[in-house]
Amino acid sequence: MANPDDASSPDDPIPLGQRLFDNMFLLLGAGLVIMLLLYTGWGLWEIQTLPPAPLP
Repeated sequence: MANPDDASSPDDPIPLGQRLFDNMFLLLGAGLVIMLLLYTGWGLWEIQTLPPAPLP
């Protein structure tokens, strides 16, 4: 039998992680920012590390 003291009451604060993951706009924004930073950084790194093209 479950102990009633183990159940969380409605007055308990919601943990920070749950509040972040429940905010869909924050997740959307974080996904877009991370994607743009990674792909832009990867592209810039690729451009910087390309050897010069030999001209005929």
